[in-house]
Amino acid sequence: MSKRKVIITCAVTGSIHTPSMSPHLPVTADEIAEAAIGAAEAGAAIVHLHARDPLDGRPDQSPERFAPFLKIIKQRSDCVVNITTGGAPTMTIEERLKPVALFKPEVASLNMGSMNFGLYPMLSRFQEFRHVWERPYLEGSKDRIFKNTFADIEKILTTCADNGTRFEIECYDIGHLYTLAHFVDRGLVKPPLFVQSVFGILGGIGPHPEDVMHMRRTADRLFGSDYHWSVLGAGRNQFVIATQAAALGGNIRVGLEDSLWVGPGKLAKSNAEQVARARQIVENLGLDVATPGEARETLRLKGGDRVEF
Repeated sequence: MSKRKVIITCAVTGSIHTPSMSPHLPVTADEIAEAAIGAAEAGAAIVHLHARDPLDGRPDQSPERFAPFLKIIKQRSDCVVNITTGGAPTMTIEERLKPVALFKPEVASLNMGSMNFGLYPMLSRFQEFRHVWERPYLEGSKDRIFKNTFADIEKILTTCADNGTRFEIECYDIGHLYTLAHFVDRGLVKPPLFVQSVFGILGGIGPHPEDVMHMRRTADRLFGSDYHWSVLGAGRNQFVIATQAAALGGNIRVGLEDSLWVGPGKLAKSNAEQVARARQIVENLGLDVATPGEARETLRLKGGDRVEF
């Protein structure tokens, strides 16, 4: 009997953390490309990508920031490229959509609901910042809604409808699963679904093991065999939740977007270091890590030869 294959996604840089929080956070196009390729070599089948301004590390969703590292990654790796439509909570839906609409990746992220997205507790742990935008960005999350309305979600789905792009569907709470079911019922999202359950963001569902089980049971009831489950745990919850999910038959996401750490008080030196630890967890459970080709087959992706980068 063949072992079950676990898909590891690596979220390479994201918009949650700022450059002052870790010297290992990739910022420039070359750094992002090297981080993604390193993560793939360590065992990530999928790399989830945001872009940043190379001068100050500010989240930047302009296609011009994505193009250089997308080309390098495609030239040097067979990994599945997943481009964000989340961008950052400070961006408009039109800004957030541009890279996916232009580059037509195999996978794009898709947030399933508006929410409070509290980053400000990080201010108690990080006192000094190199760039003027960082502290106000974190402080502003106390009074900021991450907007993902029904109209926003529909706009992303319809814009990508003819591109062959499938979605990493990010669900931060139980209600987001029901929103997904609504769009499935309308025929705007088609199985197999790739449902990414997000735990530990202030404003979303918590990181307790019962929270993880609640998300899994609800998704099972709503989607049955039509979905593949994956999880990400924010911050210190990353590897605990990854272990629980892998043991329950799920896939896992790690990376410096979600957590800067590889252990208590120990900054991860790279995305690859986190992926290597995730791989160790998977293999210690007697399971195998999926290759990019196996992830493509499982998720029914269009293939890396049909993207526009």
